[in-house]
Amino acid sequence: MYRARDRVDNEDWLDRIDAAGESLGVSDDARSSANELFLTHIPDAERSKPAVAAASLYAGALIAGEERSQREIADAMGVSRLSVQSRWKPLLEAAGFQPPTW
Repeated sequence: MYRARDRVDNEDWLDRIDAAGESLGVSDDARSSANELFLTHIPDAERSKPAVAAASLYAGALIAGEERSQREIADAMGVSRLSVQSRWKPLLEAAGFQPPTW
């Protein structure tokens, strides 16, 4: 759970998630899930936010059944593919989802 203030404090990151999702043709539902995941797992370190935002978008797309490649998400968010790869499963697990095993 997050505080309403978290949404205000991280509005720029939520806008980046929405813009990247829109450029990739990801649905509003997937972007909404990505925003919720990000807000629920905001890192303390500012330098970690780009990677968590990208992983949240990847995971949100998976939840909505709109799989995109880690490379596509990483490029749209301006991070490395490894940043997405290393963070998406823990985000899903922490949110109560069973990540795919592929």
